[in-house]
Amino acid sequence: MFGLQYFNFQEVWSPMFLFATIGIIIGYLYLVGPWREKHFPQEAPVSLGRKLLFITAAVLYYLAYEGPLALLGHIMFSFHMTNMALSYLIVPPMVLAAVPGFIWKKAFSASFWGKFKFLMHPIVTLILFNMMFSVYHIPVVHDYVMTNFAIHRLYYLVMLVAAFMMWWHVNTPIKEIPHMSHVKRMAYIFANGVLLTPACALIIFSNEPLYAIYNDPQVWVNAMGFCIPGDTSYLLTQFGGPQFFNTFTTLEDQQAGGIVMKLIQEVTYGVLLAFVFREWFTREHKQEAVDEQLMRDAMAIKQK
Repeated sequence: MFGLQYFNFQEVWSPMFLFATIGIIIGYLYLVGPWREKHFPQEAPVSLGRKLLFITAAVLYYLAYEGPLALLGHIMFSFHMTNMALSYLIVPPMVLAAVPGFIWKKAFSASFWGKFKFLMHPIVTLILFNMMFSVYHIPVVHDYVMTNFAIHRLYYLVMLVAAFMMWWHVNTPIKEIPHMSHVKRMAYIFANGVLLTPACALIIFSNEPLYAIYNDPQVWVNAMGFCIPGDTSYLLTQFGGPQFFNTFTTLEDQQAGGIVMKLIQEVTYGVLLAFVFREWFTREHKQEAVDEQLMRDAMAIKQK
């Protein structure tokens, strides 16, 4: 499918990362199960839904970063953008919703974390993630990161941390710390969508291929070393270049990638906006009902 049949099991599924993902899932189930019962017995059990949410997030990240989708992302730009959307727009809010607050509090209980508190200001997190995402998609930066594997892993890791920092303000898992109001959270989500738009527009409306990885066979071969161990020069002889796997032209694939990213972003942000709005609307109406009841009680007391 999409050319995966030309690669072996190790190249498609990255067994070491698969085992690491399974290990992370087992670790999570231990923390919310036996570990919670031993160290936080007062905390409510984590629901099956939240457990499934975490497992789904872990599997999606594995598929996008080292699994089949990652290999396809080095062949087709549309898959690359799908992976970016999964890794930074979908997985972080899922994890924040799935991991209970007592684990986050334990993880950040050390006093030295206070030195980095300024980095969690909403404006800082908003700019940091969107700047990293946009800079990454400048063609020269993208090609450099994709062909230098140590930089590749470091940049992706920092961008993942920045994504969690950004989403933290939308879905803060610790109830005891200050939260942004619902109205501010809606504005925050909207601002994220606005800041992400220029990078997507650059990709969608370009009149020429921007990224050498998907256009220059030699650069593509170098980038494929991230997914395929050993000498990748045989790919030139066997396939000629990434165009072998693609039914679209390089430009069409690039434009499709930008559209996919924008659509996933719009749907994700739209769902979260609707969720936050519903919370705000429900809270306001509950407060109105309480106020009305207090007024009726006061009137009744006054009439007596």
